[in-house]
Amino acid sequence: MTYPSIYLHIGGAWRAGSLPQTQCVINPATGATIAEYPLASADDLDAAVASAVKGLAVWRRVAPAERCRLMRKAAELLRTRADEIAALITAEQGKRLSEARLEVLSGADVIEWFAEEGRRCYGRVIPSRGPDSTCTALREPVGVVAAFTPWNFPINQALRKIAAALAAGCSIVVKGPEEAPASVAALVRVFLDAGIPADALNLVYGVPADVSARLIAHPDVRKVSFTGSTSVGKQLAALAGAHMKRVSMELGGHAPVIVCDDADIALAVKLLSVQKFWNAGQACISPTRLLVQEGVYDSFIEQFIAAARGVRTGDGMLKETRMGPLANVRRLQAMRSFVDDAVGRGARLELGGQRIGEQGYFFEPTVLSGVPVTARLWNEEPFGPIASIAPFKDLDEAVAEANRLPYGLAAYAFTRSAKAAHRIGQDVEAGMVAINSINVGMPEMPFGGIKDSGYGSEGGTEALDSYLNTKLISHTLT
Repeated sequence: MTYPSIYLHIGGAWRAGSLPQTQCVINPATGATIAEYPLASADDLDAAVASAVKGLAVWRRVAPAERCRLMRKAAELLRTRADEIAALITAEQGKRLSEARLEVLSGADVIEWFAEEGRRCYGRVIPSRGPDSTCTALREPVGVVAAFTPWNFPINQALRKIAAALAAGCSIVVKGPEEAPASVAALVRVFLDAGIPADALNLVYGVPADVSARLIAHPDVRKVSFTGSTSVGKQLAALAGAHMKRVSMELGGHAPVIVCDDADIALAVKLLSVQKFWNAGQACISPTRLLVQEGVYDSFIEQFIAAARGVRTGDGMLKETRMGPLANVRRLQAMRSFVDDAVGRGARLELGGQRIGEQGYFFEPTVLSGVPVTARLWNEEPFGPIASIAPFKDLDEAVAEANRLPYGLAAYAFTRSAKAAHRIGQDVEAGMVAINSINVGMPEMPFGGIKDSGYGSEGGTEALDSYLNTKLISHTLT
């Protein structure tokens, strides 16, 4: 694979940034620099918004059926380029190649979902109160969108925002993830090659704080979509609020898992070990607090350790690899700090807990049992391959612990009891709850959190709402 040169896409052209500085793209499997990316200046960002304004004027007038056709073409192009783009993701972000390819292919499904939903942004006729008047509610694109996307799923997260915006008739400026710039650029090329107007889709990279401050405050930007940490999300939401911008926020999580005595333990271990070590645990919906009822606690730990021990760590390009490296050296340092703190507070290190080798950013699949509520690992999102397990006595205790933290993105539960499942589904405070499953990410499903995990949706019919304005037209004949 040849790693491409990285450019900004502004005004229908691929170009370098006007700032002389560049930043390095690091292969996390080796720690080596593989490319440099340009930094957008304030003038570059203003040019991107100006381009999006031009693109909006064209794209919003395209009939929904035609927008659907072009987006479906983009989905097909993305499928044909899946191997090429997956290799880029693995090279710059680290996840194993099979995971990267699945991310690309599932992204094509997302495009198709939004393409079809865009044809169904219906308004309504409201019964009038007089014989000579009509009353209509229309759905119109909100305008230029500024989207900020993360590195952990560089295709999936950027694509959800791009597809929703385009399906609604909006234009968009995407601030791509600096750790994974080539894969997002390849995604933008897919849409452009499918026939999306070049001005409707602009791509920039830069110093995150500078880019967000400039784009969010820009008077021509009408909607902000951000996926990332809770701390940064709160800052951007406050900035957007100061400028009265429409906002959707998909922020951090700390997903609880409730495993009841009557659960199918083999199924729970199988699914949770896959979800826990997927992308080396670098996922906002990764199960991070495993609450296991006392009657099956020892059995669950034994089986989970065996599953974790079978996770082979290595370069994501190798077929035998089941878990790639962490994305950067900061994640390595964070993992070691979490483990030391938990063990120091009484947790038992059952497996792992160490960096692997000196080359790249590999960390062992790690299992900790008896993690106390005072441990940082039990209160802060680890965003890495660490499974934390603690026992509970009854369902009241488990639900209370699940709801104790301010996070509310995803939650999981395993039980054969319909009563327990109903209780968990009703009482656990999360935007997404999966019971006897880990399935929370299909295109047709709402995808988003509550509390400090954000608001708005990145999936389902709800996702288009924040990209559309509702306009009332009350007309009386004279």
